[in-house]
Amino acid sequence: MKPKIIVGAVIAIVILVAAALVIPRIYAANESSDIAAPTLASAPADRAGGEALDVNGQWEVVEGADSYAGYRVDEVLSGENVTVVGRTNTVTGEATVEGDSLTTAAVDVDLVSVATDSDRRDNYFRTIAIDTAAHPAAIFTVTQPVDLAGVSTTASDITLQGELSMNGQTRSVEVPAQLVAQDGTLVIAGYIPVTWADFGVEAPSLGFVEVEKAGAIEFQVALEK
Repeated sequence: MKPKIIVGAVIAIVILVAAALVIPRIYAANESSDIAAPTLASAPADRAGGEALDVNGQWEVVEGADSYAGYRVDEVLSGENVTVVGRTNTVTGEATVEGDSLTTAAVDVDLVSVATDSDRRDNYFRTIAIDTAAHPAAIFTVTQPVDLAGVSTTASDITLQGELSMNGQTRSVEVPAQLVAQDGTLVIAGYIPVTWADFGVEAPSLGFVEVEKAGAIEFQVALEK
């Protein structure tokens, strides 16, 4: 075999090996996310305030760092177990509390701005997994009253019954959550267990990645009057 042919063969092999290593990383970094699931601690003493919070009235989601939502999913990427977390702070919504009962609430999450550590993964999410051009938002609506009596600076467990609308599909959901009063705001954090197929979400099937059929929609929202 001529030297030039040998060199060409070696180069071809190197390119194939490099592609095998690089292509999976085009989809995602081969590391689990270290972003913790949302959970609430009791309000620190210096943020607790001296009076009980009057929850009766109209509330709105505080936009910014105090409110976020997104998804968490496990996948096998190139033989490695990976946890992927995508989040956005573009969350809006409002709620009505009558007496001590949360009677209505709706939270709107901008799916277009949900981001992970990979632009290419995010593009897949926005164009193939979910058609965000046609369905740019996920909306959670409370459908049953929630008792908020005794809400305090100590985090408490609650359950929200509601409907989740995403990707043109609407499903009834039960949401484990926590609630705490902090600096005159109500902060609620929780997760919605989701089977992706129920919402017509197409999980990646790219040969080197296998995504679990179920995951969670996570959120933390701060509400102020």
